[in-house]
Amino acid sequence: MLNRTHRAATAALLLLVPAAARAQSLAEPPRGAAALAQAADALPVTARVLVVGAHPDDEDTRLLAWLARGRHAETAYLSLTRGDGGQNLIGNELGEALGAIRTEELLAARRLDGARQFFTRAFDFGFSKSADETFRHWPRDTVLGDVVRVVRAFRPHVVIAIFSGTRADGHGHHEASGLLAREAYDAAADTARFPARDFGPAWSVPKFYRNTSYRGAETATLRYDAGAYDAALGRSFAELAAISRTQHKSQGQGGAERKGPSVVSMRREASRVNAQTGPNDERDLFDGLDTTWARLAAAVPGGPRRAALDSLPAALEAARAALDVRRPEAMLPPLARAERLLGVACGGRGGACDGGRADAARDLEATRAQTVERLHAAVQQAAGVLVEATAPTETPVAGSPVPVTVTVYNRGPRPIRVRALQVEGAGDASPDLLRAEGAQELAPGASLTRTGPVVMPAARGPWWLAAPRQGDLFGVPGSGTREEWKHVGAADVIVPFEVDGASAVAEASVVRRTVDAVRGDVVRPAAPVPAVSVTLERAVEYARAGAPLDRVLRVHLRAADTTTRAVTVRLALPAGLAADSAARTVTLGGASPAQAAVAFRLRGQLPRGRHVVRATAASGGETLAAGYQLVDYEHVRPQRLYRPAEVALEAVDVALPPRAAVAYVPGVSDNVAPALADLGLPVTVLDSAALGTADLSRFTHVVVGPRAYEANAALRANNPRLLAWARAGGTMVVQYGQYEMARPGVMPYPVTLGRPAQRVTIEEAPVRTLGNARVLQSPNRLGPADWQGWVQERATYMPATADAAYRTAVAIADPAEPDNPNGILVAPVGRGTYVYVTLALFRQLPAGVPGAARLVANLLAARAEPAAAVQ
Repeated sequence: MLNRTHRAATAALLLLVPAAARAQSLAEPPRGAAALAQAADALPVTARVLVVGAHPDDEDTRLLAWLARGRHAETAYLSLTRGDGGQNLIGNELGEALGAIRTEELLAARRLDGARQFFTRAFDFGFSKSADETFRHWPRDTVLGDVVRVVRAFRPHVVIAIFSGTRADGHGHHEASGLLAREAYDAAADTARFPARDFGPAWSVPKFYRNTSYRGAETATLRYDAGAYDAALGRSFAELAAISRTQHKSQGQGGAERKGPSVVSMRREASRVNAQTGPNDERDLFDGLDTTWARLAAAVPGGPRRAALDSLPAALEAARAALDVRRPEAMLPPLARAERLLGVACGGRGGACDGGRADAARDLEATRAQTVERLHAAVQQAAGVLVEATAPTETPVAGSPVPVTVTVYNRGPRPIRVRALQVEGAGDASPDLLRAEGAQELAPGASLTRTGPVVMPAARGPWWLAAPRQGDLFGVPGSGTREEWKHVGAADVIVPFEVDGASAVAEASVVRRTVDAVRGDVVRPAAPVPAVSVTLERAVEYARAGAPLDRVLRVHLRAADTTTRAVTVRLALPAGLAADSAARTVTLGGASPAQAAVAFRLRGQLPRGRHVVRATAASGGETLAAGYQLVDYEHVRPQRLYRPAEVALEAVDVALPPRAAVAYVPGVSDNVAPALADLGLPVTVLDSAALGTADLSRFTHVVVGPRAYEANAALRANNPRLLAWARAGGTMVVQYGQYEMARPGVMPYPVTLGRPAQRVTIEEAPVRTLGNARVLQSPNRLGPADWQGWVQERATYMPATADAAYRTAVAIADPAEPDNPNGILVAPVGRGTYVYVTLALFRQLPAGVPGAARLVANLLAARAEPAAAVQ
């Protein structure tokens, strides 16, 4: 049986190989001749480079593509976070769900630029102004320990920090990443501070640089042209990097594939190998380093092992020189010889490269692993071997057998010998679909297909969410050392094979394939799920405290198979609420997996505070109380985030403006409209494209979502009509935007924003009431309690100045910064009222913050105030 260590050693460079387990819309790495040329050119290269940043969009994709695809160095990007605290330009997911999207976007980018991907346990808690503030959320030594683990596991020869580690980085997370990258460079060899038993064997990084491509270019000591054209790839590394960068769609990072020179630069900050050579005298990133196999000889004693190692560089170069895109099989004999020599040098195939100095042995072991991956990638490409593994369903039932069909295609001119069709990740077993038959010979142009039952493992979401967060750190031990796999399906198929004396391992995820009339061949990873998944629509909802509540609660059920089953749903309710039925029973299953929504009508009233409603579903003697949120976009692989089937009802003392009728124009990352409806406000969501013809006279209020003017051209085009509606007597409430808000005609009176615009990132920052602020007094008198319990931030992109027509209400600022009075601006416009609010309501309302509900009711009620009285 192939073990996990062997799998880890063979997985990553298969990124160069066309993967069957990928939806057609996903980013494709190089294929065919381009992939073979990349694999061949990478064979002799032994250098490793680790690039360190803070967020998924911090990586310099030009640098990564140039290193991985151009210099063929084994390259990795370490992002401290998964970008959980940002905003989402393509949907409404925030927090951990957004982190799942951005993780997948990074992996899509890595499939293109050829680098690997690592993370630490740090959770992105939102914008931070300094490293000191950041380290109040992330225990500094803990996150540093995660970085040290990655350094010791990956064993880079060069570490490149994206950021300077100073306030000039513009974000506390950026500054922290720059500091931690250098600290890890200094500490990775210190086993007293970071013991090997907890953090892995010591590793001394030879060189440390800082990226200067985007800031500090005048201080650069090395410059490279990432715009150089690569004939095999058919584009420059900068063009490839632009495609890689475009995978960050949730952040709107799409860019042009510009031709011509594109300079990446860096500054040497520390070196243990050529310190006598000044940084400005270097000619290359690897100056002072022996990047050939000769440096690794110290790890191997004399005799046959040493002789094999001495012969290996020439063998690898011979394999590379044998590349012929018209006759790729010509590479197979020299690849076989190189593989045999590597096996002898390391004590046999899969053996350990021990002996000699410990640091040299660790270097050789890491280099052996990456070379095995590269050899396997080259053999698979040269031989024309492809593996597909399919299941009849995308959502097999966890713990149950499902028929998995594995097909091996020999598309090359040489016969191959398939030794096993091994399914890994299937529970505790790894069944071999060839176990009863033994190895199989496969002639050129032939294929081998076998089907067998595979027991699906337990249902799981993203691995880093397997345990609850501990503050702003993910709770999964060891997450700082785990590389993200390119496969996320229920199970992987491992196929060891031999051809012309060379051996390799091909790999594929178990997927479901379907044909769509528009998209064509659609491939989606199979993911085990519970037999019945139970979810509620939202995790938090509002209710009005002490007021009659009459609400329909829908419990959503998903059956994962076609078994006909009766499912009985029950609710556990807090005191004060009753349902119209103690239980409801529905039948699921039949011809295809089924879904159903079971509706309960809840009535009663709740006292102020948070109350929880829980749902359970009983079927076949099993009671289920959890389900998954499907996060699904065409450019990334689907993710399922599991959560309990419960909703928190936040009962708030809140008075509402009378006879309100609200039109809501959605913005970015916007879950505000449902929260307004919870409070009892009649809300109609309006598409921006309909604003030009919609009958606005039936509304008393129009609320515009966050960053809506930035994201929506139709809203910008129809904004004059909205302002005219407000002048006729309506109340218009606009949530925060960015610099577009200062453009003429967006707001009724001008504002200015600094660069950077002021933000209040401390959610507990004091709020000072300005004068007799009527907007804070009616219909709810706001006090200190209303500013408690806020999440992530107070305000963002606050205007630096505002026209005198606006009345201000509050002054807020982070510690040691001057108060900004422009968090809430209220102005008369004709017979109506215009309200601009930069307080982070888009985070507070979906989280059920009581004071945010009371505040938004007052903002809406501002319409009732005479213009002269608005303050």
